[in-house]
Amino acid sequence: MRKLSGGSFMLIIFIALMAYNSITSGRFDNPGQWFYDMVLRLPAIVIGLTFHEAAHAFSAWKLGDMTPKAQGRVTLNPLAHIDPFGIIALVFVGFGWGRPVQVNPYAFKKNRRLANLIVDVAGVATNFVIAFVFTAIYILSVMDWHQDQYGALCTILVNIVYINLVLMIFNLLPVPPLDGFGILTEIFDLRRYSWYHSLYNSGMFILMILVFFGIVGALLSPALGVMLKFFENAWLAVL
Repeated sequence: MRKLSGGSFMLIIFIALMAYNSITSGRFDNPGQWFYDMVLRLPAIVIGLTFHEAAHAFSAWKLGDMTPKAQGRVTLNPLAHIDPFGIIALVFVGFGWGRPVQVNPYAFKKNRRLANLIVDVAGVATNFVIAFVFTAIYILSVMDWHQDQYGALCTILVNIVYINLVLMIFNLLPVPPLDGFGILTEIFDLRRYSWYHSLYNSGMFILMILVFFGIVGALLSPALGVMLKFFENAWLAVL
């Protein structure tokens, strides 16, 4: 995600509603188990968000925009990419974000639309690669490890695959301000249409509605299942 739009008040109300849903759904009925699960999930969240945003920053920098470099974003240091409120929201309510990378498209040296497209694709492509590689690591690990001895480590590996795929699929949704909308914008030059800016400015509100009413979840689940099966079959054929 490269840019968050919409009022902060609306975002806070949305997070509060999501938190209420999490509490009433029984998510925290067993605090000890929830805390243990979150400890095993947190490395995957940090890796996924850090590499996603760093990929945006690195690609923009390499294409001629010095803004990410000047702001200290061309790094794999998680502190440069983690938004404190965003990761707290992600941990407690399941919806969050990293610090969006600021990009100046007018600084790109060559084809501006192509450069924007590369920057948009970079984040989701990085999540894809991480998930694909860690699927192989997990498969090789469970062949040699005893699950009862290395269960926690196996869970962390699974979480890295799962979280990176979720980030990839979620960010590919064609809703502003997600990368999927940016990709469509550059491919079809959507900025030339009169409705573009109105849709973009309303994007965060639309996204929150889709998340709150479970539409995003309904789209993510089957796509996630297909990707996991594809990764598993691809590596088993090789290994």
